[in-house]
Amino acid sequence: MGKNEKTSLGRALVKHHNQMVQQIKEKGRYYRKQENKVLESVTEVTDIDAIIEKAEEAERLYTHDNPTPKFLINLDTNAENNEMMTPEELREQQLKEEKIHAGSLQVPRRPPWYPGMEVDQLDFNEKQAFLIWRRKLASLEENEKLVLTPFEKNLDIWRQLWRVLERSDLLVMVVDARDPLFYRCPDLEAYAREIDEHKETMLLVNKADLLPLAVRGKWAKYFQDNGILYLFWSAKAATAAVEGKPLIGFEQENTSNSDTKIYGGEELLARLQAEAEAIAATRKKSTMKKSTISKGADQAAKHVVVGFVGYPNVGKSSTINALVGEKRTGVTSTPGKTKHFQTLIISEELMLCDCPGLVFPSFTSSRYEMIASGVLPIDRMTQHREAIQVVANRVPRHLIEKVYNITLPKPRVYEPQTRPPLASELLRAYCSSRGYVGSSGLPDETKASRIILKDYLDGKLPHFELPPGFEADADKETDVGPSSSLTDDDSDLSDDEDSPAVEGDLEHALKDLDSYEKENGLAAKKAGKQVRKKTATASYKQHRKPMRKKDRSWRVGNDEGDGMPVVRVIQKPANLGPIKA
Repeated sequence: MGKNEKTSLGRALVKHHNQMVQQIKEKGRYYRKQENKVLESVTEVTDIDAIIEKAEEAERLYTHDNPTPKFLINLDTNAENNEMMTPEELREQQLKEEKIHAGSLQVPRRPPWYPGMEVDQLDFNEKQAFLIWRRKLASLEENEKLVLTPFEKNLDIWRQLWRVLERSDLLVMVVDARDPLFYRCPDLEAYAREIDEHKETMLLVNKADLLPLAVRGKWAKYFQDNGILYLFWSAKAATAAVEGKPLIGFEQENTSNSDTKIYGGEELLARLQAEAEAIAATRKKSTMKKSTISKGADQAAKHVVVGFVGYPNVGKSSTINALVGEKRTGVTSTPGKTKHFQTLIISEELMLCDCPGLVFPSFTSSRYEMIASGVLPIDRMTQHREAIQVVANRVPRHLIEKVYNITLPKPRVYEPQTRPPLASELLRAYCSSRGYVGSSGLPDETKASRIILKDYLDGKLPHFELPPGFEADADKETDVGPSSSLTDDDSDLSDDEDSPAVEGDLEHALKDLDSYEKENGLAAKKAGKQVRKKTATASYKQHRKPMRKKDRSWRVGNDEGDGMPVVRVIQKPANLGPIKA
């Protein structure tokens, strides 16, 4: 063997050793990065981080034996049939499809595991189960008859929910009192029963101070008829009571009816502890008890655990701060403030567990309704008029005018007189009264929409939903009661305006026709024709140079248009005379 010749065996061993060392280092860097990673909620389908993460997971999990499935393109679309259907028929068709696919709309389940399982195997199983769950929802999104709302796509956020569910004896689902069914997730209650048959789920109806007593009674009857455990609660009022600052406009009813009672902080803690202890006692007495994997025997013997879950920005952290009596968890109006679940020991018998807010998948709402409900961040919205239209459809016209001290445009003659105000009308009226103008000279609708949406969430604009099967007439009178004087004045004005039926309608119709011609440029064409006729009759002025007249038609008043200035361009006639050498 010569001097320059080397054995291939030794080089192969050294190369293999270096590769193993490099893999161990990369693995250590990966786990350190995961520990320092800040959890962020991902709800948008077009988020680039979610797309990259999905591609990486597909590349890592799939091998040659399990190739990526090929999605078939369905060329047989029913677009023409949908165009011929009315909105009511489309809604009925959508409800039928939702009932058919209701079983596929579930919360992701954690795969089975045991304490001695390796970390890599557990991580692999969780990611694969989560990817399968994502594929099921992707198949629902491809169905044109269904509209799937944005949902949480970050696996780490769902892991926080799994931990809280396994630790808790009593699961408290915090919902908004103005629309409790929107924030309720029935499949989460079923999942808690799958983990432990003795677990109970309680609805904590927060912001109950924004509901009239009669509406609270109807919701209480609905919950009792459907076997739902519930309590009425106001985190804002409880926080104000702890700080010694009475909440303006909130008065505790002296009612002996515990069904509609708004609980205080100490009363709520006692009720939660009693419910959790009853569940723990039932679990011990049961002959077919199943010990929860994530709990130790010592922890179960020391105290009971109450877990708080729900949508973002419904008041979970505010509730815990009010119960503890001091600020222990971060609170903000932006959804997604809580990143990791937190445990707070109240006493030797009770421990609270706060879970980050999750956006559960559902069929019942659109993306704009989720923005108006505070589930999705208001400051990140790009289409503000659609979200404002949700507010305008829910809040009566006279209440908007009274709260903001503005006057909204009346419906036109050919429109239904009871229609809600348009989002453009509400935003322009609000910007005009507050002086919100953008850099282009147009109304700053983005700023106005954010303020209106936040007022809507804080309860400045009163609204609420009734339980299914209950009429809204009596409750509307209760809600409109404080502003009855304003309503009477408005009704008198409307009667006076409608008295000259023929002349008033004709004037409004002519005004609408003029504004339509100005918006579409028809007025400019008519003006041009008149100028041409005038120049044709005055032949003795043809030798003069035609003067360019200033067009001041862009100075249009409030003609209920779209707010854009009307631009007129008059082209100077070309000189067609002989060219001088």
